[in-house]
Amino acid sequence: MINLDFSLGISLYAIFFLNILLILWLFGMREKDRDLYLDPKFTWFCSVCTYTYINTRENPISKCPRCGSYNKK
Repeated sequence: MINLDFSLGISLYAIFFLNILLILWLFGMREKDRDLYLDPKFTWFCSVCTYTYINTRENPISKCPRCGSYNKK
């Protein structure tokens, strides 16, 4: 059996736990660094209520989700 002092056990546990948190944080930062890109052809601007919204359909006319008016690109 291995004899372990209480303070040494707490220190080892804390170091292990902090290392796990550091690794998870580093992987999370890598995910955040990805660039998001939105094609300008999917961004619509309502001429009635001035609401900017995204519509991924490639129709020439889109309906505003806020006021319901039809907009032309």
